[in-house]
Amino acid sequence: MTTTLHILIVDDHREIRDLVARALTKEGFRVTAVADGKAMRKALADGRFDLILLDLMLPGDSGLVLCREVRATSNIPIIMVTAKGEEVDRVVGLELGADDYLPKPFGTRELIARINAVLRRARSDGDHAQQRGAKAKRYAFERWVLDLDARELIRSDGVSVALSTGEFDLLVAMVERPQRVLTREVLLDLARGRSAGAFDRSIDTQVSRLRKKLEVDPSDPRIIQTVWGGGYRFAPEVVEP
Repeated sequence: MTTTLHILIVDDHREIRDLVARALTKEGFRVTAVADGKAMRKALADGRFDLILLDLMLPGDSGLVLCREVRATSNIPIIMVTAKGEEVDRVVGLELGADDYLPKPFGTRELIARINAVLRRARSDGDHAQQRGAKAKRYAFERWVLDLDARELIRSDGVSVALSTGEFDLLVAMVERPQRVLTREVLLDLARGRSAGAFDRSIDTQVSRLRKKLEVDPSDPRIIQTVWGGGYRFAPEVVEP
């Protein structure tokens, strides 16, 4: 792992911060560790980070508030760390733009695997053209154009709609496989690089967020359709302009 990758740890428990920082440093990451939102804001203003490991429960502003704040101006990958049983808050975190979540307690190996998976998706931005060869760099469907190199979703009136890393990766996975039924397990593997747990709702959450941005009426989706018992189907015809 290259030492240029810089991780920001936000956790108010000193022991956890130190333990995680040591584990990430051993893997070759640069690490900055802070205890609360105020210190997090200062760190983000002073430096560049490749990923934020953000605890949900913090003194002052919660992880949910901080996640929303970061996502309003940046697509930096965020992994939300949640206590066991905080299912509702975990889903809310994903809805606010977190790219993944990690329930406590977690092991070092799982932590490193999750971080590497999220960073791998983010780093793939610059590799899209080489990986796709002669494949299109832009896809058009309905009233939208998805620009892979620019990572932009552009509406027919020219408005660019921001996508988080997770939203972009999921949309690419669907756009490249139109009119096919894709199970949650397949989508999670394609978009997140890991297999689905029995109660993994992250794909459903990302689909809900995409529908709010893509659909004329998200309550009656025509672009991303639910196939009951099967998964999801990207319904429109996709062309390469």
